[in-house]
Amino acid sequence: MDFKTQVETLLQAALDENPSLFLIALHIGANHAIKIIIDGDTGVSLQECMRVSRAIEHNMDREEHDFSLEVTSAGVGEPLTMIRQYKKNVGRKLEVTDTEGKVYTGKLEEASEKTLSLSWKQREPKPSGKGKTTVSKTKELTYDAVSRAKIIVQF
Repeated sequence: MDFKTQVETLLQAALDENPSLFLIALHIGANHAIKIIIDGDTGVSLQECMRVSRAIEHNMDREEHDFSLEVTSAGVGEPLTMIRQYKKNVGRKLEVTDTEGKVYTGKLEEASEKTLSLSWKQREPKPSGKGKTTVSKTKELTYDAVSRAKIIVQF
């Protein structure tokens, strides 16, 4: 079994132990530098990152392959890349850029298998007379139409 296959097999076994966890990215760089980014339906604890790291590190032979290993959770500022991430963030505020470069900022109302739905309020001129009125807007996008989406952290 080659190095990459061995890492993938051990990683999958570690993720299978906790079905709420899922893989965002696995990078194996020069000199066998392994970087794993995971996420979870209810977040990822430090203990889970350590458990996944140990499951790989303790089952690899350092005599055979010299490697470095980093296991992290998807950061809050990281773009969303999987439908499962959208689903776990329903109710949160997102900034979504579509493939045409238009940016939408709103509350993620729904995340289905094919589309996501955002809602927000904005001020617009009144239909008649002076002044502005607040109107509710919604936008539904397919995941194919999204070039970037990230959570807006609110304090």
